[in-house]
Amino acid sequence: MRRPSVTIVGGGASGALAAIHLLRLARRSGTAVAVTLLDRQGRHALGQAYATTDPHHLLNTPVERMSALEDEPEHLLDWARAAGLDVDDAGYLPRAVYGRYLREVLADAEDPPTRPLHRVTATAVALEGEHTVRLADGRRVESDAVVLALGNRSPAPVPGVAAHPRHLADPWAGGALAGIDDGTPVLVLGTGLTMVDVALTVTRTHPGTVVYALSRHALLPRPHLSSPAAPLPVTIPDGPLRVAGLLRATRHAVRDSDGDWHGVMEGLRPHAQALWQQLSLEERRLFLRRVARYWEIHRHRIPPASAAAIAELRASGRLRLLRGSLIEAAPSAGGLRVRADLDGVATDLDVGWLVNATGPAADVTTDPFLAGLVAAGTARLDPLRLGLDAGADGAVLDATGRPDERLFALGPLLRGTLYETTAVPEIRAQAAALAPRLMEVAASVTAHALSGAG
Repeated sequence: MRRPSVTIVGGGASGALAAIHLLRLARRSGTAVAVTLLDRQGRHALGQAYATTDPHHLLNTPVERMSALEDEPEHLLDWARAAGLDVDDAGYLPRAVYGRYLREVLADAEDPPTRPLHRVTATAVALEGEHTVRLADGRRVESDAVVLALGNRSPAPVPGVAAHPRHLADPWAGGALAGIDDGTPVLVLGTGLTMVDVALTVTRTHPGTVVYALSRHALLPRPHLSSPAAPLPVTIPDGPLRVAGLLRATRHAVRDSDGDWHGVMEGLRPHAQALWQQLSLEERRLFLRRVARYWEIHRHRIPPASAAAIAELRASGRLRLLRGSLIEAAPSAGGLRVRADLDGVATDLDVGWLVNATGPAADVTTDPFLAGLVAAGTARLDPLRLGLDAGADGAVLDATGRPDERLFALGPLLRGTLYETTAVPEIRAQAAALAPRLMEVAASVTAHALSGAG
């Protein structure tokens, strides 16, 4: 008998969570299904975020919120304790440990031969015919439904910077940071979460390394409190929502709570996607231009231990924040000579290394597979060009705006639609909601095929 099948393109956290929830639902319902999980790097369940081996790269969210299972919020904490780890629900695990956890949960979700998971290391290059994924090596994977779970893009290339052995265009490429061990100065482009990771790694590798971190605002992610803040209500004005009204309501909530902005952010988080969707397209653009960076540093915070380490580096002069923008970089005897506009003054810096930590690129068409979907009209970009356009259930919209009933997306690809869609709690919820839809679609296609055969 033909078995329903689903192919997930992208094997990082987004793809793993989609596979986990689908396989667990199939087991509970006694339904046969085959899942193929494609990962170009062969890092199934780890992806970019959890493939790090640096134990000082911590989760940016407490253990209590990082369960892989939507219906078992204590699952990660129980797993950690069973593994002998000394952590409580407000603690922060190393990301490498969380990657191990995801892999184990994914393995536990398998139930062969009725519900097998096929881990395939390959690059998807095209979607053909009836949702057949063509791979770079010429193989084809046929399935009843396809999920796009490609995660965050690598950083966009930096204008004015040519390829150079000491220019790390992607700090998360395998082993990229391992070579920064000679004690020469490091210039990091960006002052966000990736910069924090880079600074922690390279300054521990060599005691003399100094890191310069350059960005337009020179703003660092804010730290979490040692004890999680309780969510506080934010009264959103009635009527059409505007950025000005949202900011005003947030400021009032902070003022009324005696400055407890942590609690206000916790109160906003469950409603962030709905608030984003209430904004008009022009208001969303305004948010991205004027507010996004301030939202990011308060919403996506770092653990207290990471914040303390960064503060120590700054106090010792080993981490120096620069406000401005890069003009150009050229090879020099010791590495690179960089020219930057710092508060309106052109300044030259001689550095040993240049690291692009500007964050995920927004243009999904830099991925040939996604570019092909858009070019063929199978998918379209969202109006802000932050990802793909999709319906409320994650169904990808084609060039005419029609939802494809067998092609879905989740995670960072939906940033233009949902905005807050890069953290595990949000992606986990999407995966749980998508699982029954995938079961329904796969079963329907299989039944149709069998009736046609009969």
